[in-house]
Amino acid sequence: MSNSRNVALATTTNITTTYAGEFAGEYIAAALLSASTIDDGGLTVKANIAFKEVIKKLATNALVSPASCDFTPTSTITLTERIIQPVELQVNLQLCKYDFVNDWEAQSMGYGLGQALPPKFSDFMIAHVAAEVAQNTELCIWQGDTAAAANNSFDGFEKLIAASAAAGDIPAGQQVAAIAGGLDAANIVTELSKVVDAIPASLYGKEDLFVYVGSAAAKFYVQALGGFGANGLGANGVSNMGTQWWNNGSLTVNGVKIFVCPGMSVNKMYAAQRSNLYFGTGLLNDTNAVKVLDMQDLDASNNVRMVMRFTSAVQFGIASDLVEYA
Repeated sequence: MSNSRNVALATTTNITTTYAGEFAGEYIAAALLSASTIDDGGLTVKANIAFKEVIKKLATNALVSPASCDFTPTSTITLTERIIQPVELQVNLQLCKYDFVNDWEAQSMGYGLGQALPPKFSDFMIAHVAAEVAQNTELCIWQGDTAAAANNSFDGFEKLIAASAAAGDIPAGQQVAAIAGGLDAANIVTELSKVVDAIPASLYGKEDLFVYVGSAAAKFYVQALGGFGANGLGANGVSNMGTQWWNNGSLTVNGVKIFVCPGMSVNKMYAAQRSNLYFGTGLLNDTNAVKVLDMQDLDASNNVRMVMRFTSAVQFGIASDLVEYA
């Protein structure tokens, strides 16, 4: 890390800061791992993938058999492999110091006693960009499509799972057709039940099993349980409290925990184990970089350039352990 000059609390603030390799990892982690699906514990994170990693899963059948004096192989082992290969991404952003210095000065003075605040303008800028990267990462985890015009940083679960379903890797009974017209409070209970019904018996009851839904589906479910959907609960819903019974706590459906993913598309839902869904990055990679470059000494402008380089990707392990509602 190197700091050239740092003059505080003025629009003439001049700060150039560079972090590279593993020293950038702290800032990269703050950006990537703050995505809601990751931060809330919905995925298994592989944080130090240098280039690519093979996800291997073992499955056996007929493992136990009646005892005998002979050695007779009675089971087979099936090894499945999928590759997770984080792609190199970057942020190139130019901002005017005049647009941000007032906000930074307000934060530096604090809104109340005991509040931790960024001591340097460069930290404030990095935090701002990190929040934007986290939001983009959340969208790409689910809706990512490298062939699309938006959310194209890396291929997300929606595209990957759809491809496996089309290839027949996901059993037909675990591919649930979405209701025509889309989800709403009147049908969400029925549609969620379809997803749970499609979960293989071998997975039902697993500790890390979730039904992953988008924000809209979660709101419909809360509304339905509050009694405002055609679900048989009556006008006052759970415990005669309407929607007031829920205060951002946990949701379940038919014994399975619900995981809310803000980045997921509307009218899509998935059932999976957290241990079967992966997010990969390389926090110790030498190619990681976070740089705040003050342009004042270079072109006499009041612009600040932000550069961030990192890697990201998602992947699942066993397609036959997934349920797709799409």
